[in-house]
This record gives sequence, structure tokens and C-alpha cells, in this order.
Amino acid sequence: MTLEMLKKDLLNLIGKTINIVEKRNTMPVLMNILLEADQGVLKIFATDLEVSLMDQAPCQVSRPGKVAVSAKSLFEIAKELAEEPIQLNRKENNWLEIRQGKYHSKIVGISAEEYPVFPTFSGTGFIRIPEEVLRDMIDKTLYSVSSDDTRYHLNGVFFEQLGNAGYTMVATDGHRLSLVQKDLDSSRIMNEGQGVIIPRKGLHEIRKLLDAVKGPFEIAVEGAQLILRNENTVLMVRLIEGKYPNYSQFIPQQLKKRIRINREAFLTSLKRVSLLANQKSKAITLTLSNGKMEIASNNPELGDAKEEIDTDYEGQDLKIGFNAKYIQDILTSINETEVDFEINDQLSPGILRPHNDGSYTCVVMPMRI
Repeated sequence: MTLEMLKKDLLNLIGKTINIVEKRNTMPVLMNILLEADQGVLKIFATDLEVSLMDQAPCQVSRPGKVAVSAKSLFEIAKELAEEPIQLNRKENNWLEIRQGKYHSKIVGISAEEYPVFPTFSGTGFIRIPEEVLRDMIDKTLYSVSSDDTRYHLNGVFFEQLGNAGYTMVATDGHRLSLVQKDLDSSRIMNEGQGVIIPRKGLHEIRKLLDAVKGPFEIAVEGAQLILRNENTVLMVRLIEGKYPNYSQFIPQQLKKRIRINREAFLTSLKRVSLLANQKSKAITLTLSNGKMEIASNNPELGDAKEEIDTDYEGQDLKIGFNAKYIQDILTSINETEVDFEINDQLSPGILRPHNDGSYTCVVMPMRI
């Protein structure tokens, strides 16, 4: 394998793989990426057996071939080279020679045959999905994914298609739940009632790809894989096997009190007051009285803080405890100026939504105070 390509093209290719190749993988081979040069393109393959990426960029190939090398080493060398074409040459012992002007280096590679067999897909059943819709759905759910490895089926976002026009994403860690629904006029990629669970790492990689690559994306579900593609870039995510809980039973219905609050005022006040909350539980109390809400924290080791913000609350005084970080995550994911906060009493979960927008629902469990 001998080729020459532009530095920016090489960096762009390898840069997409850096987060996929594991830093501390039990299989050292997975710290490598597979390079394959042929017919005027360099193809790149990276996988950690859960998330896999294929991409390609134009180059001048004088000798076709393939080799697997350390993604980190090649990326760091290329990053420090000048803005001129870089030559790559596979030697007989699978070392990769890197040249530019008077610079010359060789990095240890391994035979392409030792690289894991890459997942394949048929290429049918894809539907187009606007990047801003997919990005918004991920941003509104990813923060609620459970990090408890014993509840493996909650370590991802549940993605389902309802009817022919609607998509739903749901995430919960048992303490909070976020659900977003989008109406998209598109064909079906899943059977009715057969949603899939996309793992956290896969969603992070999808999110990075949406920022790195512009243009329309296509999405498909094939067997145990979710596939996202944009022209030459293909990302394959192995789905989590298991049954997602019936999330609708966790969403309280007909809460008695609905309060309208300025999102920015609520968020900045929470950030200030929670600085003196218990660092582990992040517990704060919300005390509602006519036209006001007092946010307070109390930590014997640090001190206490409180702040009042205006609301349209009317009725009996009510005091309820929450994890401040959970509410901050929700408010950060909302773009609207005002939010609706629905509650019943100090023992029932609360619901936060953008004002007058039923497409995004966030449930948060109260804390004992």
C-alpha cells in the first residue's frame, strides 16, 4: 500500500475514529484502525464491536493494499506535520511509513487479516431524517440515560416509531425520565410496537457525527444494528438487547398544579443556590407560595443559600425537594423562554415541559425533605 493525500483529508478521516477505538480495551487490536487504499480512495474502518465507523477520502494510490495501525499514533503524527500532502507506505512487516518533505517515521502496524470482521448491511430500508431533528431528540434524552450497569436495558435511549409519521425517544434512570416526540412524514423503519434501545456510547458517536458532517442523513434498523449514513460516512451501532419498560406508566397524569416559570431565571437561580447543596445528593427545596417560589439549599458542612423567583402560582403553600442537577439538565435542554412545572404534592413526581408544548415531557422524582 502506497498513497499520498492531503493532510486535512487524513486528519478528518482519523479524527472521526479516535473516540470509537477504545483507550483501555481488553482486545488490543481494537486500538487500531484499518486503512485500505484502492482506486483513488483511502477507506478507513474503526470498531469497538459496539460502534463501528466506515469512511473514505480521495487520495493518489500508487500501490493498493491495506494495513491496521494505531489510530492515536497516526493522528498525532499527522496533526504535527505541515499543511502539505502526506505519503503513507506499508512496509513488508506491516509497519506504516509516514513521509513529508524531510520528515520520515515508521509506526508498528498489524496485518489486515488480524482486524475483526466488519459488520455489513444491505443498504435498503433507509429513510432520510433531518440532522437538526435527530440532534434535538438526542440532546433532549441522552442526559437521562442510566449509568447503572446492572440495569443494562436502561443504558440507552429507547427509539420507536408510532404510526407512519411519528418518532419517539425515551430515556430514564429510575429517578427521572425524558420523552420527546417528533412528527416526521416518512416511511416505516420499524414494526409498530417494536422499538430499539440505542446504547449511550452509540448516541454520543451519532451526536459527534452530526456536528462533524453536514448534509442530509439516512437512518435504518437492520437486525441488531442501527445504521446512520451520510454520503461516504457510515456509522453502525449495535443495539442493546432486552425489553424496555412500559415508560407511559411512569408519567403522572392530571397533576393538580401548573406553574409557569421563566426558564433562564429558574436555571441561574438553581445553579447559584445548589453550590451550597450536598455535593452528592444535590438536594434543594422549592417552597411555593402565591406568586413566588423560593429555592433553598442547606448543607451543615458548607452553609446554606436561598433565592426567590416570581411565578404565577396560586394556592396553599407547598414545599418539595428535588435533585438540583436533574432539574438543571432539563432546563438546559429546553430552548423556550418559559417552562411549565406541574406538581401534585411533596411525594409525587413533577413534570417539566416547554410552555404550551406537549412534544417534550420530563418527569423528575421528588426527594424526601
